[in-house]
Amino acid sequence: MTNFMYIFCLLVWGLNFIAVKIQGTPVSLELSLTYRLGLTAILFFILLCILRPKGKPKKKDVPFIIVFGIFNFALSYLCLYYATILSSAAMVTLIFSLKVILTPIALRVFLKEPLHPRILIGGIIGVLAVCIVIYPSLGDIHGFNDIKGIMMAVLGTILTALGDASSARNARKKVNPIYANVLGFTAGGILLAAIVFIQGQAVTLPTSITYLSALFYLTIFASFGAWLFYLKLVEKIGGAKSGYMVALFPAIGGIASVMIGESDPSIFLGVGCLFSCLGAAIALGFGMNIGKSNLKEEINSIYREGWDDGK
Repeated sequence: MTNFMYIFCLLVWGLNFIAVKIQGTPVSLELSLTYRLGLTAILFFILLCILRPKGKPKKKDVPFIIVFGIFNFALSYLCLYYATILSSAAMVTLIFSLKVILTPIALRVFLKEPLHPRILIGGIIGVLAVCIVIYPSLGDIHGFNDIKGIMMAVLGTILTALGDASSARNARKKVNPIYANVLGFTAGGILLAAIVFIQGQAVTLPTSITYLSALFYLTIFASFGAWLFYLKLVEKIGGAKSGYMVALFPAIGGIASVMIGESDPSIFLGVGCLFSCLGAAIALGFGMNIGKSNLKEEINSIYREGWDDGK
């Protein structure tokens, strides 16, 4: 079951921006995202009513939860949606993997958590990966949309990192993540609904199969199901090992982008995705934590053998 949950989260989140691309723009991105956040908030509220978990937030926690929701779900998602439409899902997935570098930096700035040198090394390799992928577009006279998409993707990833810092603060205060998600998705949905209202947009729901299936995927699988599985993974194998899947997102997004005909297969895309995976893996400390886990298991094994011999 653990392997299934890991693969599920890896594939669902790795294909997240592919679904955004398929959904398209039959209505504004703000309205599409309002539907997604509103439906997800309802699902988490139902889950909250069923489970009634401990860790209810206090009044002083609410502003930080709202910041978490607005930054992580509303503003960052909106930037990444626009980036996906302007550029390619492969590019956005690659840039979003820089989250594993930007989040620790945000935690260092706001929560004074230590910043390991491997974060900087991984960050340099990650930036190099982005440069490799965008290099072929630099001489393209029509490549300005790609540049705008890249800028939006970077902004969205930075906003996500800031939201992660607020989420880490909430976790320190023992706020149950289900409560945080109910309030966070609700706050994000209200903000986007307000934007839609202020812009005077007509509220309609497209009935095409591609739109509805993408909305279903992004809501049920990407925003609700994968998140629940991820919580179970953190509980079973720890946050460090669970986080390793982020390192594979660029490869999955790149392959899927080529398969749907959005991106052309090229040496630049392949090498860029490879470097992105490598940079994210280094930033996450892949291998180091595994080595520590193996060493711990060996020590426990030796201890058990000694205990058995003593008996």
